Amino acid sequence: MTAKSEIAFLEGPRSRVKEFKFAFQTMMELIRGFRALHFIGPCITIFGSARFHQDHPYYDMTRKAAAAFASLGFTILTGGGPGLMEAANRGAKDVNGRSVGCNIQLPKEQQPNKYLDKWVYMKHFFLRKVLLVKYSFAFVVMPGGYGTLDEYFEALTLIQTHKIQNFPVIIFGCQYHQGLLQHIKQMKADGTIGSIDDSLYLVTDSIEEATKLIVERSIKAYGLKPKAPIKPFKWLFEKSWKSSLLA
Repeated sequence: MTAKSEIAFLEGPRSRVKEFKFAFQTMMELIRGFRALHFIGPCITIFGSARFHQDHPYYDMTRKAAAAFASLGFTILTGGGPGLMEAANRGAKDVNGRSVGCNIQLPKEQQPNKYLDKWVYMKHFFLRKVLLVKYSFAFVVMPGGYGTLDEYFEALTLIQTHKIQNFPVIIFGCQYHQGLLQHIKQMKADGTIGSIDDSLYLVTDSIEEATKLIVERSIKAYGLKPKAPIKPFKWLFEKSWKSSLLA
């Protein structure tokens, strides 16, 4: 057995200067995101795959659901990309609702879709998730891959640990998510989540059921009502909602 005195610990790859530079760049990126999205109002964030396109039933489902939620007065917020993100933003535009994207810079699947009123680019996933959560009063999970599930469990964990309010979390695609739901049941049986943690979300394919839940647990629960737009501060060089797109 190796003695403690004989262990040579590995040297880290970053200097203090690099760490400080990363911290500063992260702070500036977060501030830029806050500035871009400050005036968008209460949102519903819709997560979903970039790879289901217009000819897929999930695209149509997402578009119709987003239209229904936007009709309630919410801004529809997505990752800003193609696929089901595009469908959600398109649904908002179908009913003249607000449509916003928080895009991520990637080698592929990174171009903002054409149904956005406003968007902001982010370099880091963890900062993007902060923005997708910060302005939302409900989270809608459409079928997707790693990224969609990452965002879903991020929101669910924040609610479970009381870091954010108990906002509605709605999973669409009962058939698609069967395996995921079975795994959550297994986690509950093994005690790795609480006995009531599987009540933190609704699983449905009914837009009407989802809309009713949002009305009860978002609009009524938090007293949301129409109000005049927030006026930007000129001395902070802020732009109102009607200003040019942010890229």
